[in-house]
Amino acid sequence: MVFDIWKQIKAKRFAPIYLLYGTEPYLINETKQLLINHVLSPEEADFNLSSYDLEETPIDTALEDAETFPFMGERRLIFLHNPVFLTSEKSKAKIEHNLAKLEAYIKEPAPYSVVVLSASSEKLDDRKKLTKQLKKTAAVLEAKKLNEGELKTWIRERAALNGVQINEAAVELVLTLAGTNLFILTSEIDKLALYASDTKRIDEQMVEKMVSRSLEQNIFSLVDKIVHRKIEEALRIYYDLLKQNEEPIKILSVITGQFRLIYQVKELARRGYGQQQIAGYLKIHPFRVKLAAGQAQLFGDEELTVIMSLLADADYQMKTGGMNKTMLIEMFLFRLQSQALQKNTQ
Repeated sequence: MVFDIWKQIKAKRFAPIYLLYGTEPYLINETKQLLINHVLSPEEADFNLSSYDLEETPIDTALEDAETFPFMGERRLIFLHNPVFLTSEKSKAKIEHNLAKLEAYIKEPAPYSVVVLSASSEKLDDRKKLTKQLKKTAAVLEAKKLNEGELKTWIRERAALNGVQINEAAVELVLTLAGTNLFILTSEIDKLALYASDTKRIDEQMVEKMVSRSLEQNIFSLVDKIVHRKIEEALRIYYDLLKQNEEPIKILSVITGQFRLIYQVKELARRGYGQQQIAGYLKIHPFRVKLAAGQAQLFGDEELTVIMSLLADADYQMKTGGMNKTMLIEMFLFRLQSQALQKNTQ
């Protein structure tokens, strides 16, 4: 688990070899930065920090560096990027690697060096002897997208790192408003921690006030207001988006995408799919599925069909110039309000 590796690094208990791979760049970058900050002092980094692209440099050269005694310090830190030979991909470069030397180094690493192999591949080739050897010997970080529970743990840990506590409702709201991108979440938690420097506590009111919304998250809030038939509040969010120079056609596209997601989640759930399966099928984060599933419960099938038809009509009008673009979304919202009123009087 990423947090365990980070705790070990912060405690200066370093593994001789690290293997970082996966498609979540934040986790890989953060691990590298932690190693730089804790393995070496700023003065030592000038002499003992090296980085090699293995698409340009043979592994032999990099390992010779790892086997060289550190200069004016206790350790060397060596980053080895793009070890394509650990994957099933074909290398574009014409570099010859002496992999037998790497195998020998893994068995007996230099006690004064920390070697970090970093691959952006989603998977490594576990059939290869070298990959098996590394996974057995190295400290391994698989940088995959965090699930909802891991994201919440990560938010709490990030807050604690800044010396503040965050309550559970605030954690949930941060995820809802800021999304699941770790770069954005880091920025938002650090900002909240600074704002809470006096009280040392982050609550929902603070999150509501301070967290920046992406267009998608603003649209989610807008759709949430629509779902709960709060059309006046939905219009207020829409006008705010226009003031931020967001294009009506882009806003309509994201609204349509969110309602399409609600429709898909509702249909797949009816077929017996669980939320994790739906997330895998639709290739989106499970937290988005959870939110959409909550919204889906508030719509009947016919109601969703009517809404999708209204959105398709608005999209056609917007692209053919049939009406003022700004007014088309207003009309869509007013029609929804009318539809809700009719439903309530039946």
